[in-house]
Order: sequence, then structure tokens, then C-alpha cells
Amino acid sequence: MGSGYAWTEGGKVPLISSEALHHLHIFIFVLAVVHLTFCVLTIVFGGARIRQWKHWENLIAKESNETKPVTEPAVTHVQQHAFIKGRFLGFGKDSVLLSWLYSFLKQFYGSMTKSDYETLRLGFIMTHWNENRKFDFHKYMMRALEDDFKKVVGISWYLWVFVIIFLLLNVNGWHTYFWIAFIPFILLLAVGTKLEHVITQLAHEVAEKHAAVEGALVVQPSDDHFWFHRPKFVLFLIHFTLFQNAFEIAFFFWILVTYGFDSCIMGQVGYIVPRLVIGVFIQVLCSYSTLPLYAIVTQMGTHYKAAIFNEHVQEGLAGWAERVKKKKALTGENQRDGSSAGVVQLGSVFRKPSAPQKSPPNP
Repeated sequence: MGSGYAWTEGGKVPLISSEALHHLHIFIFVLAVVHLTFCVLTIVFGGARIRQWKHWENLIAKESNETKPVTEPAVTHVQQHAFIKGRFLGFGKDSVLLSWLYSFLKQFYGSMTKSDYETLRLGFIMTHWNENRKFDFHKYMMRALEDDFKKVVGISWYLWVFVIIFLLLNVNGWHTYFWIAFIPFILLLAVGTKLEHVITQLAHEVAEKHAAVEGALVVQPSDDHFWFHRPKFVLFLIHFTLFQNAFEIAFFFWILVTYGFDSCIMGQVGYIVPRLVIGVFIQVLCSYSTLPLYAIVTQMGTHYKAAIFNEHVQEGLAGWAERVKKKKALTGENQRDGSSAGVVQLGSVFRKPSAPQKSPPNP
């Protein structure tokens, strides 16, 4: 069997007609355009939401630059701190189930408050930046978000596997395109709930260990708060969610343009409208809540990201690492050459001297 052909009694026939292949190319193009558009919209509106936090950063920087008389560190009563009041003393304090329910609802309103931002910022700085409170956490967070979303714009191989599985399961009467729309919907709600719950866990850790602390309230970032101890797994779920949502919308427009709204492939209106509503809801929620939460909460992992250095420092470090790598390779080659030369010299020393050749007798 040749590539793209199948054998029959009459000979070879193509597995897919030229017309179907043409439609497939159009669908792939539409999918790529919609996915790119959705990613751009998410980063634009989500970034605008994150930039609203900039005035909190400016207020903190202004307070840090003000000269204050040197006094003994004030004692902070943990139960009276605004962060603890909002995350620990409130709804769901003594129940794990209610705590998760609170985190689920929190993503829809006031997902990030000033006390949340200040506490998470301070926890990151005290852990990773040698207590330099003048560190511009907001700028670092935006750089890290830009680096992460360079990966989201791409379409990885496992996403194409999902597309193939969907096309194989798209059987008449199953309404696969309707039921599969709930996958990104559920995933996005789960991600938002988890990110909110990480903040709640940080508050619980401090409140359960201390009644009062000397100085400011500091939380301890840790990978243990995330699924599989991997903050990057959240980015994978957001990537999959955005792609699948784009796939749903792209599939709708492709059917609409290619076959028309009244075609049997389009399906019933009762299945079409919920899909579109879910798609719009996912886009709005991801931009307004999930993406900003991801940008700040994933900084609460054990390790910081490369974006903590500015671009010039990153380029310098990358160049230094490349030079070290080349130097090691060159040193290894020189050592091998030296070893070979030593073997040759030792061989010449221990080689038995050959007997002098006798000249032939004179005739």
C-alpha cells in the first residue's frame, strides 16, 4: 500500500478524496487563525487586568522609598491581618469542602485583592530575592507571563491527537461537538478554583502556626501546593483549554462557511447555541480571572523563573553558558590529543630498535 492509498479489488484508491483534503486544509488554516486570535485576545485583556495591579506596586515602592526612623520591628497579630481575615477567618475556615467551595466562587468576583497581592509579593521577595523589598515584582510577573505564553500560541502534537480523536468520534447522533465543549469549561473552572485555593492554603499555613509574628506577615512559597508539585502543569491545562475552545469555535465557523447553517453536519440549534455561549464564557473568564491568577499564583512555587533577570542579563548568562560549554568541549579535545601524543611518544621510547640494514655486497 502506497502512502495515502488503499488496495481494493480494482487496484489503488485514495484514502481521502482531493475535495476532502482541500476542506481539511481549510479547516486547519481556520483552526490556526482562531487559536492565534483567542490567544492574543486572552493575553491583551488579561494583561490589561494585571496592569491594574500596577498602582499597588507603585504604592509599595513609594512606602519603601520613604525614610523612616529606625525602630524595633512591630509585632503583627496574624488574626488581625487583612490577608488572614479574607482567606482564613472567613467562609469555610473549618471545612475542607467549604474551603474549596469558597475558592470556586472567589474566582468570579474579587479574585485578587490588595492584601493578597502585597502578601504574595512579599513572600516571593523574602524567599527568592534576598529580602530586597524594592524589587519590581509586577514587572517580573509580566515578563514571566510573556515568556510562558510564547508556548501557548503554538500547537503541540498532543493537541493534534485530540483533534484526530474528535473527528473519529464525530458520529451522527452522538452530538460529540456539543458534549466535548464541556471539557474546556470544566478544566477552566478547576484551574481557577485550584489557583484560588493555593492562596487560601498559604493563609492557613501561617494562621495555624503563628498567633503573632515579628515584622511583616510572610508566606512560604512551595511546589507542594500545586498539582503533581509542578506549577507548570497549570500552564499546560490553560494551553489545552484555550486550544480546545478555539477548536470548538473554528469547527463551527468552518461548517457554517463550507456547508451552511441548515446542513445536517451543523446539527440542531439547541446544541449550537450552548456551545457558542460556553465558548464566549471561557474566553471572558480566562482573560478576566484565570490568566491574572496564573500570573501571580504560579510565582508561589519553590523556584523562580528566568524572567527574574532582565533581557540583557538573560542574554549575558546564555552567552556565558555557551562559552563555558565550548571551552569544556575544547579542553576535552586537547586532553584527548595530549593522550594520543603521549601514547605515540611512549611507543617510540619502548619500541625495539630495528637492526641496521646491511648494504649489499659489492659485485
